[in-house]
Amino acid sequence: MFEEFRGDLTAHCYRMLGSIQEAEDLVQETMLRAWKASGRYDPARASVRTWLHRIATNACLTAIEGRARRPLPSGLGPAGDDPYAPLTPNLEVPWLQPFPDARLGDPADAAQQRAGLRLAFVAALQLLPARQRAALVLCEVLQLPAAEVAQILECGVASVNSSLQRARATLRTAAPALDSLREPADPAERTVVARYAAAFEAGDVPALTRLLADDVILEMPPVDLWLAGAGHYRTFMERVFAMRGAGWRTVPLAANGSPALAAYAPGGAAHSIQVFTVSGGLIRTAVTFVDPGLFELFGLDAPGRPAAPK
Repeated sequence: MFEEFRGDLTAHCYRMLGSIQEAEDLVQETMLRAWKASGRYDPARASVRTWLHRIATNACLTAIEGRARRPLPSGLGPAGDDPYAPLTPNLEVPWLQPFPDARLGDPADAAQQRAGLRLAFVAALQLLPARQRAALVLCEVLQLPAAEVAQILECGVASVNSSLQRARATLRTAAPALDSLREPADPAERTVVARYAAAFEAGDVPALTRLLADDVILEMPPVDLWLAGAGHYRTFMERVFAMRGAGWRTVPLAANGSPALAAYAPGGAAHSIQVFTVSGGLIRTAVTFVDPGLFELFGLDAPGRPAAPK
């Protein structure tokens, strides 16, 4: 009865929490709560979708209580100026995770959902208090009327509008414009990332550098260090190939409504999930999640083949 809404709910919980694993757990909890309460559901008061989002939102608000926000490295301090700085993982930070677009399910619904999953937007959402975060996602991404959002959050319409005003003020200083986040990804972005992947596999730093914007940003959670500028990016990639050698392999992916790839180090070990922002034919940001544990979430195993069905 509720399975068709799973992708929609998973994306919603991910925006609230910044973790795909926690989002899937809360969606399962939402489904269980909905099944137990299905006899009390009144279609005259709300659509099934709104009712499920009310259950999911309340589960998220409870889960967020007392938890630290999930940032990217750029949300913790200024850019580094040394591409040769030690790459020490900070495992005490609950880092923002990437979202596999395949989790969105229904292709008709997925197109709308992808734009509201951009990493810059989800990272900025983590700056907001929980109820402001919920109001913004429900109104701006899911496009629910303020009156329905007020029902979901069990407050008045004036309170919803006040939360939206404060949330928008915060996001204006931390993220792209909300309207641009609702625009679908340009198919040409994947062509740029495919060229980047070819240069990466070839260890061709000059070719790779030609694909970068001058003010490109490179982030590498769980490492605190992040770098800004094509020069630092180029030097860092020279360092990577000098340390690890040639023979890298990549697999194209889609994550957070953006082109992405899985990278395997020489020898075949799973290395990172890399998510890109592309505009004007150039890469503007590259977020490299150095966490082999994420590969299973994208349907990949360590050697780079699709994971066996479970």
